[in-house]
Amino acid sequence: MSESAATTFLRRVLWADAASCLACAAAQLAAPDLLAGLLGLPRALLLGTGLFLALYALAVGWTAGRPRLPLPLVVAFAAGNVGWALASAALLASGAVRPTALGLAWVAAQAATVLVLAALQGQGWRALRAPVPA
Repeated sequence: MSESAATTFLRRVLWADAASCLACAAAQLAAPDLLAGLLGLPRALLLGTGLFLALYALAVGWTAGRPRLPLPLVVAFAAGNVGWALASAALLASGAVRPTALGLAWVAAQAATVLVLAALQGQGWRALRAPVPA
């Protein structure tokens, strides 16, 4: 993959990450009471993670829009996405929350999404780090 293609690929993955986070944040911040009832998750958890996701989306979007992608941030975002998935699994396994079936699906869908994004971010990062053939 050429450097230009790798950069475009990684930029698109970062924009997808930012958009998915912003969509979840918007829902959780706009309707925490409704979602708490539907998902069986605490309102405070939805608000806290919604605020985090909004800030994270801004950081990822800012990074995606840079003229030159700061690769250490890409690594941090990929690691953060893996961390989010692990924390989601730990939350569900802990018994600290009792989500509804829809709530389980909400948490699982977020975890699966960020794992895919982390893998794609890693792929893009590796493509940019690979030596360019002469």
